[in-house]
Amino acid sequence: MNRFYVIGLDDNMRQYFPPEILEIISSHRVFSGGVRHHEIVRSLLPEKADWIDIKVPLDEVFDRYRSYDGRESIVVFASGDPLFFGFAVTIQNRLPDAQIRLYPSFNSLQLLAQNLLMPYHDMRIVSLTGRPWHEFDRALIESASKIGVLTDREHTPTTIARRMLEYGYDNYTMFVGERLGNTERQSIRQFSIQAAAMNNFVHPNCLILKKERDGHSRKFGLPDSAFEHLNGREKMITKMPIRLLSLSMLDLRNRERFWDIGFCTGSVSIEAKLLFPHLHITSFEIREEGRKLMTENCRRFGTPGIEAIIGDFLSVDLSALEAPDAIFIGGHGGKLVEILMVVSKKMKENGVIVFNSVSDESKALLEEAVRQTGLRISAQTRITIDDFNTITVNVIYKL
Repeated sequence: MNRFYVIGLDDNMRQYFPPEILEIISSHRVFSGGVRHHEIVRSLLPEKADWIDIKVPLDEVFDRYRSYDGRESIVVFASGDPLFFGFAVTIQNRLPDAQIRLYPSFNSLQLLAQNLLMPYHDMRIVSLTGRPWHEFDRALIESASKIGVLTDREHTPTTIARRMLEYGYDNYTMFVGERLGNTERQSIRQFSIQAAAMNNFVHPNCLILKKERDGHSRKFGLPDSAFEHLNGREKMITKMPIRLLSLSMLDLRNRERFWDIGFCTGSVSIEAKLLFPHLHITSFEIREEGRKLMTENCRRFGTPGIEAIIGDFLSVDLSALEAPDAIFIGGHGGKLVEILMVVSKKMKENGVIVFNSVSDESKALLEEAVRQTGLRISAQTRITIDDFNTITVNVIYKL
């Protein structure tokens, strides 16, 4: 069984360690940490210390750790609080049986808030360190009053500010802390989002976003007229009452991954993202014009993070996409049977599909497709909007 001492550091080159930690360092031989951690503690390590760099791929790092299984404890140096999106969590995930003794420090967002004298009990925490934008986008859409962000060399304060501006989130002030804990080189600066987008920053850094005013309105039901339409054709959209009914039938609050097939203007995807920001949404459209429409409408309504794929759905390589548990089929080009064949194999068990029949012919086509694919229609609701044809909202489950 592997045994670890995990010790948290800030960026100060002259760390203060209590006697207990100094004793741990002097009495052990195997150490590990990042390059910066090695620079900070190098002078304290025993003469014949064995140092294991923490770097990707982590498989190699953990292979080294396993080679000491049961023989020697490993002293690991990590940033801040190692349980706060930190390396102690990685050890727990990779080596569930490992014994860990933890000596945390303040994490970087705590240090930044303390320097700003900013209460942080109500701060939403997002890590972009080696992670995608999803949780950050969610915090913006949900209009969090304070957002603390852990950055990396790709998700910098500059790129974060530019993403915010692209989707209309200029209603925050950004506070950036660089080299926090380094008494000689620490820097804390305040920016508007526009100014941050034009600045350069020193790594390592982190930031806090503080909302100054309300931003995008999250209406329950977006007006159809507010969308950019396909060649100005306002009828080429799933109407708002039908859109809301369809989304309610999909039970999206309890779903994780949503596909919108035949998105056209993107209205269903955008409405879903605003109402359920936790969703991972992938949208498909055969028309190239859909790319521009989705981009424009996402910017208009402040919905980053929707993945738009252009091309014939039946020709798209779906192998790299995670299985959806909710699907809306807004367009099928006469190939509904083939589409249901594909999605019935790809989607998760107990997944749900909603398809809106606009005529008796499309309703009959759906029933034949369901019969061939072994799916089940569980509910059908008929609705008429103004002088448009009656729509049947069909709810289909994968058994």
